[in-house]
Amino acid sequence: MRSASTTRVLLIALAVVIVVSFLPLGVSGYILGLLTIAYYFGVFAMAWDLLFGFAGEVNFGPTFLIGTGAYTAGILDNLYQPPIWLCVAAGALAAVAGGVVLALPALRVRGPYFGLTTLVAVLILQNYVVVDAPLTGGEIGLTIPDVITISDAANYEIALWFMAVSGAVLFALSRSPVGLILQASGQDAVQAGALGFNVTKHKLAAFIISAFFSGLAGALMAFYLSSASVGTFIDITVGVQIIIAAVIGGRRTILGAVLGAIFLIAMSELLRPLGDLSNFVVFAMALVVVLLFPGGFFGLLTRSKEHG
Repeated sequence: MRSASTTRVLLIALAVVIVVSFLPLGVSGYILGLLTIAYYFGVFAMAWDLLFGFAGEVNFGPTFLIGTGAYTAGILDNLYQPPIWLCVAAGALAAVAGGVVLALPALRVRGPYFGLTTLVAVLILQNYVVVDAPLTGGEIGLTIPDVITISDAANYEIALWFMAVSGAVLFALSRSPVGLILQASGQDAVQAGALGFNVTKHKLAAFIISAFFSGLAGALMAFYLSSASVGTFIDITVGVQIIIAAVIGGRRTILGAVLGAIFLIAMSELLRPLGDLSNFVVFAMALVVVLLFPGGFFGLLTRSKEHG
């Protein structure tokens, strides 16, 4: 029964992806650009949901992994101009390495201490980028000389299908035995350990997988923007947006995080005329969604479908 439900969700998601893949035929480059950013944010949020929604670990520093991937790819391209795919791969591997370094000490502590460790990592990376300005571009940002393509439509399709593949992998993983063990570990680590599961090993695996997709998405987004800056990839506000996207999309759903990301990006753009007040309004709307619909957008959609 569970397998049939998983298959149905994946087929519906695939159908939606195929339909929206035709948007470049009738949508402006401006809208495609917004959606491209939203899709990358969707991957960030899905990767975060795997760690929090299933492993139960509150990672307040998703931008540490994202920023590591983005800056590694950007700096490598800036210094040596190797093939772009090599820069992107290096960004993903650097994020994984950073994730392991962060996870090993962080997983030794529980509750708020884990979150605090990840938050401090973000602040350290942010300060490093500012201090080592000759290499990282500092507060101004790093200009990346190469781009994957200048076509709005091609960039949109790359982001869309990358998000689709990432979502399929993360969703399937969350519904696999590994996902069930992570969920059990997140709910009661002591009991899961008593049943013979290696809790630390599975949480470390979740951290590594989350780091890989975060770093990969960060590197691809950096090449799309042709730049990397603290405000775009590392700032704590960006991390908060990613967390909110995952929660309002539907915690422990993986795919719901994409809905949350698209909602946040769309609302932020619509409310841009409000200036600094826009973030307040967007976060207030997100709070209302969480309070009224604890299951998020994904839960609301699936519940409507069941009632229908």
